Amino acid sequence: MSQAKAALGERLFFEPRLSLTGRYSCSSCHEPAHSFAQDRPVAIGATGEALPHNAMALVNVAYNISFGWSRPRVRSLEAQMLEPLLNAHPVELGLKGREAAVCAQLAADRAYAGDFAAAFPADPAPVTLEHLVEAIASFERTLISGGSPFDRYVFNGEHEALSGQAKRGMALFFSKRAGCSGCHSGFNFSGNWRDAQGETGPAGFARNGTSARAMRVPTLRNVALTAPYMHDGRFASLTAVLDHYSSVARQAARADPRLPRVPFSSAERSALIAFLDSLTDESFVGRFTGAATAR
Repeated sequence: MSQAKAALGERLFFEPRLSLTGRYSCSSCHEPAHSFAQDRPVAIGATGEALPHNAMALVNVAYNISFGWSRPRVRSLEAQMLEPLLNAHPVELGLKGREAAVCAQLAADRAYAGDFAAAFPADPAPVTLEHLVEAIASFERTLISGGSPFDRYVFNGEHEALSGQAKRGMALFFSKRAGCSGCHSGFNFSGNWRDAQGETGPAGFARNGTSARAMRVPTLRNVALTAPYMHDGRFASLTAVLDHYSSVARQAARADPRLPRVPFSSAERSALIAFLDSLTDESFVGRFTGAATAR
């Protein structure tokens, strides 16, 4: 990590020349205004082909131990980055087969040539696919969010940062009655705790009745900004998500014993949504949406 490398990675994250059509970039699916997620059910690649999954939010992605919705063995941002760049079925950015040509194009750009040289000063020919990937991964590791009302309440002791309803929702979220924190755990409200503990099944993944196989438990940070929800974007709102878990509670055989056993009441649903809303970090969103506007 270095400032020069992260700055180069930010430029490349928004660079459409990496795509087959010259009109797509990493940010086309991971939009700053949506906490680096996207407001469509599943992502669309550069050629217009639908991808299998919803674009996962990249907020606090540096804390992940594995990456993507369904591949627990992808253990670094660098390894993950090769998928959208090089995938052919379906095409995401469509860089495969064009790697040398795109690197040559960037090397011929005076500004990029200087940025690559600053980021990788020990390499006499720094504009390479490997360095491009390393730079974007470095930028993604700077996407740190920790200034939400929840954070101010819990870590800064600002007792008025959360409303009474959000505090009730927080208590419910962490209770066995709701079971939310059984999967969405830790600082990032995600599934990473099972990566280290090695519970049965893919590390950091769970079944919730929306897929035949286990899917990653995503972060809930800035979750109010990342609709639609689930791996396939099937739920348009947090209310719909909670309605789903209420319906799961009515089933005799649940996919996961940590899921709620009794449907949520209207008051419980409202309290949980108030708490989830309190995970929105406006300063994080403003940092990148302002930069995107200037860009």
